[in-house]
Amino acid sequence: MPLEQYQPQFFTADEWAFILAATARLIPSKGDGPGAIEARVPVFIDLQLADDFGKGADWYMQGPHDPNAPPQLGYQSPLRPAEAYRAGIAKLNDWCRAKHGGPFVELSPEEQNDILTALEKHEIALASTPAANFFDLLLQSNKEGYFADPMYGGNYKMAAWVHIDFPGARASFREWVGVDKPYPLGPVSITGERA
Repeated sequence: MPLEQYQPQFFTADEWAFILAATARLIPSKGDGPGAIEARVPVFIDLQLADDFGKGADWYMQGPHDPNAPPQLGYQSPLRPAEAYRAGIAKLNDWCRAKHGGPFVELSPEEQNDILTALEKHEIALASTPAANFFDLLLQSNKEGYFADPMYGGNYKMAAWVHIDFPGARASFREWVGVDKPYPLGPVSITGERA
């Protein structure tokens, strides 16, 4: 199914437009490998947020929450990931409207890049809420969607795996360790799909 026909399970239409634009800037289509759009990273993020990950179903979510804690201490927010995405998108779009006259999706790619860079450097304050670490969550979801098994909605047709010559979920390829020539077999997903 083409990405344009995908019906989001979690995101509203405005949130979906944001995710399409943001993922396209974080893993752009230009270059020698597939971009986030070709790998269907937005679908992965949508499906994850609609499921147990978005609910934080198996996460410890009790306080205290210290947003300045080191990453080794894990997720530090009273918001479940789905709530953090909703709040982060809304607050960033409000910031874009106030500073640039429109939501993130209406800005030029250069402006979007600048905003994401500033967000990464914590130069944009999202009203001092737990959504302030929104960029970290967004970037992590992009990485996961790009390299995850295709059964989770991203890495469409194993495009990222093909690009990096990753064999996927093959049961064994031990005999190829240390062999100084390209691995001749393409990736295989957990479901048995082959690239």
